[in-house]
Amino acid sequence: MDQADTTSLPDELAALFPEGGNGRTLPPDLPPGELVWADESFARYRLSTVRPALWLSHEPAEAGTWARYRALHPETGLWPLLLRPSDLQGGEPWETGELAPEPVSRVDRHDAGTLMAEWWAESAAPSGGGHDVSEQLLPFGPDFPGLADRAEPDRPPEEVADWLAGELTDGVARLGLVAASRGADALAQVGWMGPVNYSERTAPLSAILRSWEDRFGVRVVRLGFDTLDLSVSAPPKTPEHALAVAAEHWSFCPDSIDQGVGSLGDYARQIVGHHSWTFWWE
Repeated sequence: MDQADTTSLPDELAALFPEGGNGRTLPPDLPPGELVWADESFARYRLSTVRPALWLSHEPAEAGTWARYRALHPETGLWPLLLRPSDLQGGEPWETGELAPEPVSRVDRHDAGTLMAEWWAESAAPSGGGHDVSEQLLPFGPDFPGLADRAEPDRPPEEVADWLAGELTDGVARLGLVAASRGADALAQVGWMGPVNYSERTAPLSAILRSWEDRFGVRVVRLGFDTLDLSVSAPPKTPEHALAVAAEHWSFCPDSIDQGVGSLGDYARQIVGHHSWTFWWE
C-alpha cells in the first residue's frame, strides 16, 4: 500500500491502544462509527475504565469490508469482527457497554489443555438432577481425552477467513474493530460475555482459541450475543481425528452439541472437512 493512501490512526481509534497507536496507519475512508466503553458495572479491571473496548460502525458492514480490515491488521493492529444483532430488547452488548474487557496478560496465564480437562470433568459429572451424559460422550469417559493433533491447512487461514466473512456479511451485522494482535485475543480485549453462564471470564476462551489458531488455522470472524463463528483452514479430515476435535468442542461449549445433534459421534461426522465452526451458549 502506498504511503499516500494511508494516514495515522484517527484519535478515536488511537484511543484503543495503551500507547496511543503510535506508528499505526489506516486508509482515510473509515466509515462512520463510534467508540464503545464498557459499563463500569461490568468492568472487572481498571483497563475497562481507561480505554474503550472497541470501535463500532454505525451502519452494517458491506460486502468485502471484513476482509479489507483483516488485510490491514498488520498495519493497524485492529482485528475486525462482524457483530451480529439479536432479538434482544434494550440493545446489544456492544451498544450498551455490557462488556468486561480483560488484559491479554490474563490470557497468557491459561493453558488450553488444562482448561478443557477441567471443564470436561465439570460438565461430565452427573448434575444435581441426575443427568448422565456418559452415553453421548462415547467412546470417551469421564476424563478428557487430551488435545487433538494439529491438521494441515487446505488453504491459507486468511483466505478461508475472508471467504467465511463474505458468507456471514448479511446486511445487518456491524463492523467492530478491536486493538488485538490476533483474533483470539479480541474476545478478551472486548470483554465479550456471551458464555457468561458457562465461563465468567473470557480470557480462558481466548487461550483455547489461540490453540485452535495454531493447530487448525482458526480465525475469529463473527460474534453474536451468545454465538461465535470461526473460520477453519485446517479442519479434521478423518472420522477419528474429528472425534478428538469434537471432544474439545464439547469441553469448550457443551450446549452446541447437547442441544444440537446430541451425541459426540454425530457431531464429529458433521465437522469432517468443514471450514467453519459455530458455537452457541445458553
